[in-house]
Amino acid sequence: MSVGALRRVIDRALEWLLVGFMTLMVANVLWQVATRFLLRNPSSFTEEIARYLLVWVGLLGGAYAVGKKIHLAIDLLPSKLKGRQKALLELFIECCIFVFAALVLVGGGSGLVWLTLDLGQTSAALQMPLGLVYLVLPLSGLLTMFYAALHGAEALNRFRAPGDVIDDGRAA
Repeated sequence: MSVGALRRVIDRALEWLLVGFMTLMVANVLWQVATRFLLRNPSSFTEEIARYLLVWVGLLGGAYAVGKKIHLAIDLLPSKLKGRQKALLELFIECCIFVFAALVLVGGGSGLVWLTLDLGQTSAALQMPLGLVYLVLPLSGLLTMFYAALHGAEALNRFRAPGDVIDDGRAA
């Protein structure tokens, strides 16, 4: 399987996973409101499910945003650079994203997962291992690293390209 095909598979899987989690979150919160105000008997587990789904959507959505290059960025310097200088800056930025994801999300997140599983910590209402909840940290880190590596390789190719390179990555 080529890298492009793998990226399309990961993009599509992540899109559907995020849509599914958002759908579950909306249904869960609607159920919470219905049990609280209509039935006058609030559900005990819906708040915890909503909180965990929000964490998963936020972190996986962040990785998805990195993959689509739609994440929050300050583009003051990149907008002023052209050609090889811009490609070199983009390569540096992608390397920083990769290192951050590797150290903080994958490294720190994996440590947190193993620690909570080792200590046997469980969630209050659902009584599920918290390590499963925190598993999203290294997962989103790996996805972010994958996307940063792809974008870094594209920037490296633009940097190595003969002649000037215009903003959309094509040789001039």
